[in-house]
Amino acid sequence: MNRVLNLIALIAFASSLFTRSADPIIPQIAAGLHVDPATAALLSTAYALPYALVQPLLGVLADMFNKVRLMLICLAVLALASLMCALSTSFEMLLVARVIAGLASGGTVPIALALVGDLVPVSGRQVAISRVLLALMTGNLLGAFSSGAMADLFDWRAVFIAMAVLGFAIIAVAVPGLRGVGKAGGKFDLSNIGPNYRTIFSNPLAKICFGAVLLEGAFMYGVFPHMAELLHQAGETRASIAGLVIGGFGIGGAAYAFVVRWLLSRVGETWMMRSGGLAMGVCLLVIALRLPWPFEFANFIALGLAFYVLHAVIQVYASELAPAARGSALALHSFFFFLGQAAGPAIYSAAFVVVGVTPILIFAALVLVTVGFVCAATLRRPAIV
Repeated sequence: MNRVLNLIALIAFASSLFTRSADPIIPQIAAGLHVDPATAALLSTAYALPYALVQPLLGVLADMFNKVRLMLICLAVLALASLMCALSTSFEMLLVARVIAGLASGGTVPIALALVGDLVPVSGRQVAISRVLLALMTGNLLGAFSSGAMADLFDWRAVFIAMAVLGFAIIAVAVPGLRGVGKAGGKFDLSNIGPNYRTIFSNPLAKICFGAVLLEGAFMYGVFPHMAELLHQAGETRASIAGLVIGGFGIGGAAYAFVVRWLLSRVGETWMMRSGGLAMGVCLLVIALRLPWPFEFANFIALGLAFYVLHAVIQVYASELAPAARGSALALHSFFFFLGQAAGPAIYSAAFVVVGVTPILIFAALVLVTVGFVCAATLRRPAIV
């Protein structure tokens, strides 16, 4: 089981590398393809929106067919899309490549989490999922930092070439290693879509889980594509530093994987949700202070830890909304989460112009604190069936 979980985590790692790889190099992409940075920041939306929109279909397919096979096909398409990004000769072509990447990535991490749900009993699922989250956060860290460093040493195209090569290498390892894992393919039957989603939404906790991650995606992740430009405005123009700051989030997320057992036994899920939302709000207020980059780096480490203290608990509840349709439930979880991430950069872009940086960050902080307290008040283990 450990070997299988490690391979699943490796696939999640590859996908997360691509997710945050564009954020630190937005100014370089903007200069290279002759668009303004605010427009280039929409590459995050171009990735997150199709990621979200494809989830309902992929979730049903995951429940019908072999999850491993579908996950590996999506990883292959993701690697090809990364190569297309590197070869893009216009911003429009790069935008299309990011859309394809978002569609493909939508079939990696959510299906990986659903597969863990199938393989691991609920009593050990929090810890098993934390292993996948550790891989995700390591990918976020290395994806952000290495993309910034490669852009400084070479150019932004080298980032996407490296991602494609790594994706194909992981496929070569995962295909033989996961052979025979998971249920065999079933019958393609679109009539399952309605019953699956009706079952999920009949659980009253569904609206809490999905609404919470929608707001997390919009108001926490939405600021990420703007961080490089905010640092530029403060005089820090190195892409490697922007990557390091954003990568700090991954360090915090990785730290969560090491303290999750202690938090569950000593703090408990209810206080984890309260404290996670509160700490995220404080971290956004620190961003509003526009401090030098070493402080921003430390703040993003704290933000990563705070986010997963809340988000990972929500994720476990989402995995049990409808055990017979777990792939669909976790696909909906990702749908709302990435729908928020798609909307977030546009919300921040408009708000920076209309109300300014500080007011929108204060508002976002209040939203995240509220999310944590509402989840703590409503999500209870006995309500999960």
